Amino acid sequence: MIRLIIVALYLFLFLVLSIPVLVLEWLIGKRNPGLKDRSSRAIVRWGFRCIAFLSGARVIVKGQENIPTDSAALFVGNHRSYFDIVLSYLYFPGITGYVAKKEMLRYPLLKNWMRNIHCLFLDRDNIKEGLKTILKGVEEVKSGTSLCIFPEGTRNKVNDTFLPFHEGSFKIAEKGGIPIVPMVIINSAGLFEDHFPRVKKATVVISFEQPIYLKEMSREEKKNIGANIRELISKEYFLLREEYFPDKNINA
Repeated sequence: MIRLIIVALYLFLFLVLSIPVLVLEWLIGKRNPGLKDRSSRAIVRWGFRCIAFLSGARVIVKGQENIPTDSAALFVGNHRSYFDIVLSYLYFPGITGYVAKKEMLRYPLLKNWMRNIHCLFLDRDNIKEGLKTILKGVEEVKSGTSLCIFPEGTRNKVNDTFLPFHEGSFKIAEKGGIPIVPMVIINSAGLFEDHFPRVKKATVVISFEQPIYLKEMSREEKKNIGANIRELISKEYFLLREEYFPDKNINA
């Protein structure tokens, strides 16, 4: 429990003590939005790096060379833990936001930092509002900002399984003309969810797979893109699981 208390206390202090920084970032954004993007990214990365250290996370990263450098990308991954966001953000090369559920808007200060790094808030129960979020995402990626989405729609709570990938999750890539980068995350729940409410040291593997270009696909292939990427991530997940955790029962 000590590690959980330390991580929670750090997060609380970070949010409270960063209030003047948020004000400064707002002022910077009025004159130089690009500088605000870069400084907010640096601050959030530093905060996440501290959380990763305090939680005892050891991260093995594979396939960073697969991330396109000439355009924005839509990162698509399996989702098992709150730490999926904390850890994956450390390895995105440019300005990258997450597509989060609208319920995150209820958390003051946290939502401000999320907005600063270009996160979008999706209303899963309102089709019209969901479409607006997708269109906003298209604008973001066309301007050079990458996005990360977990198309299962929620954290999966069942070991070594994958929820269906919502096909609508990929519209941003299709309409924005950007590649999809499948992202496989293994054992992130070993830090927290597997033994809630304790935080324990754990090794996490994050693997970025070859980018997928929808413009090179037929209309029929695009119809099943969610299922196909789910299968790709699942296949790679079990290969990496066997490589790095052959004798351990872990979660997806």
